[in-house]
Amino acid sequence: MDRDGWLYAWALASVALGGGSLLVPLYFVAIGGETFMLGVLAGVAAAAGAPGALIFGRIADKTGKRRSLVLLALGLATLALVLVSLTEEPWLVIAGNGLLWFAAGAVAPVLTLLVTAGTVERDWPARFAVLNRYQGWGWAGGLVLGLVWTALLSGPLGEIAAQQSLLWLCAAAVGLSAFLAAKWLPPDPTEIDRPRASRVARAIARSRRLPVRSATFPVGQGRLYWLTRSLHPREVAARFSPALTIYFGAVIVFFVGFGVFWGPLPLYLSRTLGYESGLVFALYLVSSVGSALWYDRAGALAERYSPSGLQVGGLLARAALHPAVAAVGLLLPATLVGTAVNGVVFALIGVAWAVIAVTAASVVTQLAPPAIRGEALGLYTAISGLASGVGSILGGWLGGYDFLLAFGVAGALVLVGAVLVAVVWRRSSTISVNSEPLSA
Repeated sequence: MDRDGWLYAWALASVALGGGSLLVPLYFVAIGGETFMLGVLAGVAAAAGAPGALIFGRIADKTGKRRSLVLLALGLATLALVLVSLTEEPWLVIAGNGLLWFAAGAVAPVLTLLVTAGTVERDWPARFAVLNRYQGWGWAGGLVLGLVWTALLSGPLGEIAAQQSLLWLCAAAVGLSAFLAAKWLPPDPTEIDRPRASRVARAIARSRRLPVRSATFPVGQGRLYWLTRSLHPREVAARFSPALTIYFGAVIVFFVGFGVFWGPLPLYLSRTLGYESGLVFALYLVSSVGSALWYDRAGALAERYSPSGLQVGGLLARAALHPAVAAVGLLLPATLVGTAVNGVVFALIGVAWAVIAVTAASVVTQLAPPAIRGEALGLYTAISGLASGVGSILGGWLGGYDFLLAFGVAGALVLVGAVLVAVVWRRSSTISVNSEPLSA
């Protein structure tokens, strides 16, 4: 097995994570989970990855025990999926799902260490791209598996039984990935290889292909540890420019809006619109494919035009598309035309996310002073995850009253975020113009 053979094991685990990312919320709805509690489920999952990344990252950095940490994280993920499949108690499902995403966040920085081991700094962005490719294809494969499995078995077995059987299959996939990882992972180094956090941060900042875990974070949890190892909040905050401060305020607002939308969405699609689980998987898959197809295009546009201006466009699109999902449900409920229109809306949501994700790191890098760019990227990732978790809980609470209200608030928050980014864009353009030398 070559040096990257262990990535096949991680791709198999990513299949389970991709399928479980939507399967667990749908199972939660099927067992009678209410709207607010669904928001709590999403909020806990959004917040669980960061502590896992920080804890396991520091242990791996200090001890060099990478193999055992990867196997432990995969074991925790297997346990979490089994726990969820064996209970119909909402709080246990929330706990199991939190454990699942704690494990996913925990393994990420260790994989970052493994994939860059033995390579020079200039090759790190390419190695990150390799890791992201295996993970991304596995994640998409998990959504396809969920679509096919639930579509074929929900009728004969019933919805809950079909979902439980898929949870068992996902648990088996993670268990098999742990077995293969034990065979294929390279041995731990005799001397601990500890790349400096500042060097990793610079490599990530230079990389044009920033890894994206589903449609949540432009910088994955695996990089959060490395970007924040040397983070000193007071020092970083003291160096904030007014434009960067406004931008981070915008990030908090529009990620809360994203959470308000995605938190209660599975319940709206399955219970209000009456979509089968397979159709919900299909809509999420369409959104993911829309993002995947546009990442390179968005990157090319960001090289030609202002990243801040492009992000304003992506945010304005999302501000309109979030309430559009509820509007389609009201005007064309449970019809073939309504389903097709929703498919287009979800594809556009994915495209808009690609623009936002690709431009985010560029905006932070441009606005932050060179001395704190790595730390600013880490702070961006941390606050976006926290804001998304808060938004998910808020969305669950609002959805308990009315989904149109929830999605309308989501759109309004994203719109406010777009306005703040537009302020940053205008300030940056003014500074650029004023700093240009006078022509002769």
